[in-house]
Amino acid sequence: MCLARAYLSANGGSELLLEEVTSLKIEGEMLHLRTLFGEQREIAAALREVDFQNSTITLEMAAGG
Repeated sequence: MCLARAYLSANGGSELLLEEVTSLKIEGEMLHLRTLFGEQREIAAALREVDFQNSTITLEMAAGG
């Protein structure tokens, strides 16, 4: 099983936010991420890229967030 890693892009770099991401739900300006182990994270960010080949999700901090 190949689950995604979520990265937050800011200031020209990227920081690992979560590993083993199983779902990402968009509700308005909020993103809700959930991992295989039930960890949940809610963040005000924009979805920048989903790379299925490398199993990565890149998020960008929302303006003013």
